[in-house]
Amino acid sequence: MSKGLFIKKSIKSLLDEAAGSEHGLKRSLGAVTLTAMGIGAIIGAGIFVLTGPAAAEYAGPGILLSFVFAAIICALAALCYAEFASLIPISGSAYTYAYATMGEFVAWIIGWGLTMEFLFSVATVSVGWSGYFSSLLNDFGVAVPKIISNAPFNYDVTTGWAKTGSLMNVPAMAIIAVMGTLIAVGIRAAASFNNLMVIIKLGVIALFIACGAAFINWDNFSPFIPPNTGTFGQFGFSGVLRGAGVVFFAFLGFDALSTMAQECRNPQKHMPIGMLGSLGISTFVYILIAIVLLGVVSYATLNVSDPISVAVAALGPKFAWIGIVIKLAILAGLTSVVLVMALGQSRIFFTMSKDGLLPKSFSKIHGKFQTPFFSTICVTLICMLFAGIFPVAILGQLTSMGALLAFTIVCFGILVLRYKQPTLHRPFKTPFVPWVPLAGTIVCLVQMILLPGITWIQFIIWMIIGFFIYFGYSVKHSKARLQMHEKKK
Repeated sequence: MSKGLFIKKSIKSLLDEAAGSEHGLKRSLGAVTLTAMGIGAIIGAGIFVLTGPAAAEYAGPGILLSFVFAAIICALAALCYAEFASLIPISGSAYTYAYATMGEFVAWIIGWGLTMEFLFSVATVSVGWSGYFSSLLNDFGVAVPKIISNAPFNYDVTTGWAKTGSLMNVPAMAIIAVMGTLIAVGIRAAASFNNLMVIIKLGVIALFIACGAAFINWDNFSPFIPPNTGTFGQFGFSGVLRGAGVVFFAFLGFDALSTMAQECRNPQKHMPIGMLGSLGISTFVYILIAIVLLGVVSYATLNVSDPISVAVAALGPKFAWIGIVIKLAILAGLTSVVLVMALGQSRIFFTMSKDGLLPKSFSKIHGKFQTPFFSTICVTLICMLFAGIFPVAILGQLTSMGALLAFTIVCFGILVLRYKQPTLHRPFKTPFVPWVPLAGTIVCLVQMILLPGITWIQFIIWMIIGFFIYFGYSVKHSKARLQMHEKKK
């Protein structure tokens, strides 16, 4: 049992699997489409929501540096992801990379952690989508009844669970159903829709920047880093670091691209371009938005859930229409995040099933659509259930933990593979090894340690559930274990 826990899949077997049978996933994604998918996953409500409070409470105008630091942290992980994705172009992402470097049990932990990240991310974002959708309809005089637009339960740290009187969050469930259908019927249709959403939200962001640029008051940037109040994290350089921790979550999503490697026409070349390109473009867009936002109004006024609306109001009555357009951009942003993260999760289940760790149904390819149809439908239904009945406070806490766990293992995996198999042909190489993967490993571990205690408790419960599945089903059906036993015979 102990030996089987750390059995590894060889790089050669993974490459043979990537070359694949004629009944595999359809390769239809290029560099431009992958970059758009990455932007779709990264640029969501985070930039429209997190920038204001992070500036008002922690960093002031220094939030611009916070974005740079957060982007550097993600870039460390992205460089390591890019090497693995080009070396092992399989749809399993960090799960597959861990299988090749640290063994099956670690791979299961990562796969289950990615499941936590993607499932809860889809549910969380769809609940946010529901809120903005209801708000937009209300602007046009259409009220969505709360009984069908809120979760039936609420959770408070001090009072615990309570009923809200609502039945379920129907709009949140509906957007997941629509995106799940798109993913199920074909990767090309899903990618085309995502491209449209990306064009809409980038267009609206460009409109906000263009309109607001003329109203920038550069005095709002002085002092650039407000003096520390005497408490760590409240302004000063420590506030910039705390702000980086807050806005870090606005960069999550690029890792979902690695789950699409098996559907990429030239993964060795296009996967690194898609990951690093989408991260670079998103960082540039974030900084431009922050400059306009902080230039139009003082950072002290931005501790609200809709800081962009505060800036739009400061532009004057003739620009009031931009507020509605901004909501459309946010809806487009959230829609693309739901699509890409749900797509990523269906591919994680697909790969784990091919390895025998989940039932065979999850890896069956639809004859007409050439997609893991059953896996996609299951992901869609699970996410709809979570989004329909749970409040956003519960859903959102576990997303970052799953992402940081995956980032840590991927960065450390580069160190392991470079040491054990240094002669492998690597189409893309992480630069400055061992320093880049070592820094990525340490930084992501520190970020995990700094997460709240309640998040760790929820994470441990989630992992215990995963262990029951692994030891109850996966160890008996693992293809790697079966091959190991056959060789012994």
